[in-house]
Amino acid sequence: MFRPTSQVFFHWGVSKLNEQMIFEDRDAGTFRVNRQALVSEEIYKAERQKVFDRCWLYIGHESELDKPGDYRRRVMAGRPLIFIRGNDGECRTFYNTCTHRGALICRADQGTAKVFQCFYHAWTFDNKGALIGVPDEEGYGESFSKDALGLKPIERMDSYRGFHFISFNPEVEDLRSYLGEAADYLDLVIDQSEEGMRVVPGTNYYSTKANWKLLVENVPDAYHAASTHETYWQYISDLGVQMSGAIGGGSARALGNGHSVIEAPAPYGRPIAIWHPLFGEDLKPEIERVRERIWANHGEDRGQRMTRNIRLLVIFPNLMINDIMAVTIRQCWPTAADGMDVLAWELAPREEDARLLSARLDSFLTFLGPGGFATPDDVEALESCQSGFAATGVGSSPMMRGLRMKTDREFMDEVPLRTFWRRWNASMNDISYEDWEVSPRQRELVGVGA
Repeated sequence: MFRPTSQVFFHWGVSKLNEQMIFEDRDAGTFRVNRQALVSEEIYKAERQKVFDRCWLYIGHESELDKPGDYRRRVMAGRPLIFIRGNDGECRTFYNTCTHRGALICRADQGTAKVFQCFYHAWTFDNKGALIGVPDEEGYGESFSKDALGLKPIERMDSYRGFHFISFNPEVEDLRSYLGEAADYLDLVIDQSEEGMRVVPGTNYYSTKANWKLLVENVPDAYHAASTHETYWQYISDLGVQMSGAIGGGSARALGNGHSVIEAPAPYGRPIAIWHPLFGEDLKPEIERVRERIWANHGEDRGQRMTRNIRLLVIFPNLMINDIMAVTIRQCWPTAADGMDVLAWELAPREEDARLLSARLDSFLTFLGPGGFATPDDVEALESCQSGFAATGVGSSPMMRGLRMKTDREFMDEVPLRTFWRRWNASMNDISYEDWEVSPRQRELVGVGA
């Protein structure tokens, strides 16, 4: 297996742009990303085929489809889809297009339906995708078969503990292998509830004038937290939270397949385990009971990780799980080389009582909501970066923090950024990612050679 050790150049040679997109010299401790990767329209267009058409993509959580007939309309990689639970209880994904002349058959973002009827010619499909009604069917002749004209299912679909994924690639590897070590971190979120987690109804949706990859970089980038979100730290400090040494002291890890995570002790309140004045005195006993229950169920060591630690998980290419002062599922979709749509949902234990849920949602919206402390800061930072890329005299961005050295600030190392870009580059060049991935031994040593 070939491994990059020195003077390694990555080329994206699909188009007229034959520029190096990534330069890595591990001997010198250098890693740079060509800013063309964040501004080129050609690269933006090629990513659809090279990245989004080939791997697993998160489409939704099982709790969004609680009852037979429940559906969610989604657009993924530019394709209209229907995520639905049939009357038989099975979750499916179909292309949202009538097999007759192509009109959208699902025209609402969510709901419950036994059938979908195309408004154009009234072809009708049941919630398992079968074509069950065609006006004046006799006019098509004896060779016409409704069985061959049901809704087209997605090429691949699978789930991991309630998280559903789809792929446009029929040859994609199995989902569990794809998730690899990232599944262990999903477990730390899912196991917070005995009855299972649920997506709280409602979606945060906003658009940003920045390349989608900037948000994927931003989520596991602890280095920006103190400066960009200074107002939030001051806010919770004023509420009585001791912030001395709060940021840092954790780990940054590559998890294989382009996935990564940062994890550290929480510097603020968490509704599942850490009381904070913002939650009110009356919730303190309840939060302590939740912590004790989780520790009893999972043991003190694992229970401490679940309740006391925060983690920001990236599942390549565009799924981000923020298990911080609340648990948020985020996803970004490119709309242009300099634009993306961002969607976010709040995840909560099914059994959580109304008071704790209210505290959780308040925490979520206060920090990560579109009008919260963090999201406007991040939007401004990402859009400012995108504007700064017009300064073409500066051709690349360095991402070598923590490379080749062990420090006492591993939580702020840029391991996740390099992990993402290595996988992105392998995808864009049709290279097996395993040829560029850091070794398992290196991944065990936080901040070393990653």
